Amino acid sequence: MSAFDLIIRGGTIVDGTGAARFTGDVAVKDGLIAQVGDVSGDAAEEIDASGLLVTPGFVDIHTHYDGQATWDQEMAPSSWHGVTTVVMGNCGVGFAPAKPDKHEWLIGLMEGVEDIPGTALAEGMSWDWETFPEYLDALEKLPRTVDVGTHVPHGSVRAYVLGDRERPGAVPTEEDIRQMSAIVEEGVRAGALGFSTSRTVLHRDIDGEVVPGTTATKEELVEIGRAMGRAGHGVFEMASDMKRDWDEFGWMGALSRETGLPCTYAALQSIAKEMPLDEQISSMRAENDNGANIVAQIALRGNGIVMAWRGTVHPFRLKPAWKEIEDLPWEEQKAKLFDPEFKARIIAEQHDFSEVNQDIIGLIMVVCGGWNMQFEMDPDFNYEPTAAESILERAKAAGVSGDEYAYDLLCSDDGKGFIYLPILNYADGNLDFLHDLQQADDTVNSLSDGGAHCGTICDAASPTFMLQHWVRDRERGTISLENAIKRQCADTARLYGLEDRGVIAPGFLADINIIDMERLKLGKPWLAFDLPAGGKRLLQKAEGYVATIKNGTVTFREGEWTGETPGGLIRGPQRAELAEAAE
Repeated sequence: MSAFDLIIRGGTIVDGTGAARFTGDVAVKDGLIAQVGDVSGDAAEEIDASGLLVTPGFVDIHTHYDGQATWDQEMAPSSWHGVTTVVMGNCGVGFAPAKPDKHEWLIGLMEGVEDIPGTALAEGMSWDWETFPEYLDALEKLPRTVDVGTHVPHGSVRAYVLGDRERPGAVPTEEDIRQMSAIVEEGVRAGALGFSTSRTVLHRDIDGEVVPGTTATKEELVEIGRAMGRAGHGVFEMASDMKRDWDEFGWMGALSRETGLPCTYAALQSIAKEMPLDEQISSMRAENDNGANIVAQIALRGNGIVMAWRGTVHPFRLKPAWKEIEDLPWEEQKAKLFDPEFKARIIAEQHDFSEVNQDIIGLIMVVCGGWNMQFEMDPDFNYEPTAAESILERAKAAGVSGDEYAYDLLCSDDGKGFIYLPILNYADGNLDFLHDLQQADDTVNSLSDGGAHCGTICDAASPTFMLQHWVRDRERGTISLENAIKRQCADTARLYGLEDRGVIAPGFLADINIIDMERLKLGKPWLAFDLPAGGKRLLQKAEGYVATIKNGTVTFREGEWTGETPGGLIRGPQRAELAEAAE
């Protein structure tokens, strides 16, 4: 019998701790890393990693696979980008607890906030749960390529307790808050990794209503946080517009100090946030200097919209001519779009803003004609484009209007052209402001939204972008490989108490990536219609992932799923009993 199940030979090991890379072997047995360094003995399988990177599997703490995880074992696109652990249930949206008469409402909430096709969710989910513990039991039934953990989402909890009273501005009674707190405590004790809420006007349900957490009081939020404190673990996660009179950092700091638990929030340059990003960071650090544990989740590139004719959003959606064809089958739409007379008419028309919510009218106007902020997605597009590459400047150079240039761009590649509009995190026209934040201990790399925004973004590729752009290709202000790996592995894992992963050392889970950095490259996004009920989603693959290994089993080779599903459900913090060797 072989001494080990797997030995990875001669790779450049970046172990996730931030320590300097070194050349060595990694031996795996029974799903754990057994030895690191100069490994003797044999194995059932050996992989030659000479000239390749060997890193821990990536831990993505901000995803929305809440529905997909109940039916999909591959867990793409995150699993295509070296991710071996995902945390979902973010931003206060999810599907448990769920009374039978609230299924449609919860789907509408998720569809509106996260742009996941409601028809796919309705067809894909079995709903063989009502309580949150029952939802965890349902998740546990399906093996996957990755481990999944989840938050208890505020929207579901509020709907469960308030029922038909749940609407924007609803004020829960003391008994309502007691019941909500009890549900959260029960969920955390059953294995949830935390609680999540959303307090931003950018998050709306399918009918355009703001999500439940937006109008919640800090008293409600603090009582729910205390419920996690009673359970003894959990992360309080939030997206917020950071209005100064809400004093978000004040109550988060007080809650963190009282419970000893971390609070984390989406830290973005945002048109919806009253508080600029630098003020957010300084306010957070003032609380942390006073004993709190607040962590900022930062995105590594501009967050925004990938626009296409068949996507969820494009610049011509509010034109009367588009309204005439939006419900036609694609081939009929395409015939119209390629008709010169139709093109001339739609470009000449005015946008119809009559039904647009005034809270987001500025955003919609940017979508419909902010050509200085929109960019053509070339084959080698790098997500940090300059002003000279904008549609405005390219249209000037071509001697046409921005509308005509954008129209022709969307019609390119047989109607499959893409336009990139970074709404968030790109106020400066570059990503320079993120460089220092990626060196900080009170920030984590996050906000990939894996599994969500199916018709508008594909930021699940963020780990690949981190390595390709920030480590290897960026012309100024790169980050070190060792720091990048630490931030996407050990740092994200530790925030959620997942102490058994994110590091290549004996006794840790054998979650491993083997990467060819020279070949690493994001592919061009494409729209697939492969969700249940033919639902659409933007997907993006990458070259350069030689292998991804979960619990010692190879799940992907050269980007292709092997069919193996060693991943499962994470219940609560994972306290690793580390040994010198896991033999």
